[in-house]
Amino acid sequence: MIKLKQLFAGGLVLTFMSSVAQAEYGLNLPLGVTETSKQVYDLHMLILWICVVIGVIVFGAMIYSMIYHRKSRGAVASQFHESMAAEIIWTVIPFVILIVMAVPATKVLVEMHDTSEADMKIKVTGYQWKWRYEYIGEGVDFFSTLDAASNEARKLGSDIDPSTVENYLLNVDNPLVIPAGKKVGFLLTASDVIHSWWVPDFGWKKDAIPGFVNEAWVKVDEPGVYRGQCAELCGRDHGFMPIVVEVKSQADYETWLAEQKTGAAVAQVEVIKELDSAELNSKGKDIYNANCVACHQQNGQGVPGVFPAITGSTIATGDINQHIDMIMNGKAGTAMAAFKEQLNDVELAAVVTYQRNSLGNNVGDVVQPTAIAALR
Repeated sequence: MIKLKQLFAGGLVLTFMSSVAQAEYGLNLPLGVTETSKQVYDLHMLILWICVVIGVIVFGAMIYSMIYHRKSRGAVASQFHESMAAEIIWTVIPFVILIVMAVPATKVLVEMHDTSEADMKIKVTGYQWKWRYEYIGEGVDFFSTLDAASNEARKLGSDIDPSTVENYLLNVDNPLVIPAGKKVGFLLTASDVIHSWWVPDFGWKKDAIPGFVNEAWVKVDEPGVYRGQCAELCGRDHGFMPIVVEVKSQADYETWLAEQKTGAAVAQVEVIKELDSAELNSKGKDIYNANCVACHQQNGQGVPGVFPAITGSTIATGDINQHIDMIMNGKAGTAMAAFKEQLNDVELAAVVTYQRNSLGNNVGDVVQPTAIAALR
């Protein structure tokens, strides 16, 4: 019996000692970098230890009873029908415990959902399988997709060791950039299916639902890079749509914002510039690898019975206007998404040209950005 008590006491000591290092394990919530995430962590730990204490008392009483009041020791069960005092005690105590947990939980939830007085707002739209960020009132709008290195390494037969790729499957081509010390409001929705925007260090996640707008906010005081993922199963490439948020100082953020606006102006100039076949095909290959490979495969052969091939396709080798329409507007009732909003005029012209003159096709024609612009 003494050994049992020592074992039980030792287990409790180890449990409490391990709480200091608990945050190092993936089993626990991360402490996070926002005030909200820290409040969520503290709330989580409070309720965890309340549950631990209840568990110790309840199971301790059960174990004690089984050892000291077992039949082999001659214990005889008490016979009673009811007890008003017992009824009151085991009703009042759980009620008080629930109130003790509910008050701080409600306070944190109210603060988490208070999106008022945001310094800036960003619209986040989930697509299969990428994110779109629109800076409200700034004229900055871009898509964020899995970075090229991870995209290449994840393919079957790539012979690339994923461990050699930095931040494998957790890196993007265009990260979301926000300023430090500012309350940033998010408007979250989706274009196709339900997604969920989740950055663990921010202490919350929010569903992005087609036809519905959810709101959230974050305020990060220190510059840094924070990574997350889509947390809602959203189709074939659900595991390949990471989130990267780069928090910059106010000065660096303003510099970045100015660069984005300049880049948008340059893109508008490129639309009216005529590109040669080699340039279109080179750019089109990158666009294809980033947006089309998941379904139509690297070699353009598709997946028989699921995703049609590009190679020898009547669309990719037929009337060019039908080809452009298919890529721009998609095909209802199928997995073929509309890329009219996802790609700009240069990118659409490039990917159409690439599909018609690569992947086993050799139609010989090209599409210029001006032709795409005329169809919008």
